[in-house]
Amino acid sequence: MDCLNGKYAWMVKIGEKGQFVIPKEAREMFDLQPGNEILVLGDKERGIAILPREMQREYITRIFSGIEDGKKVE
Repeated sequence: MDCLNGKYAWMVKIGEKGQFVIPKEAREMFDLQPGNEILVLGDKERGIAILPREMQREYITRIFSGIEDGKKVE
C-alpha cells in the first residue's frame, strides 16, 4: 500500500470470473465487512470508483443534481 497525503493505492489482480479481493488494509480503513454492499461507478475516461454504502447518498446526490441542472458532472 502506498500513501501520499492520505491518498492510498493498492494493486489487485482480477480473477478469471472478473472478481478481485479488496486488500485487508482498505477493508479495515473503510470498515468493510462481509455482506456489506458497495457501489461501483464507471466512467470510460476517469475509471472506476468503489464507494461504501455510507458515501453513496452524497455522491449519487451530487451526480444527479448535475444532471438535473443540465451541467456536466466533474
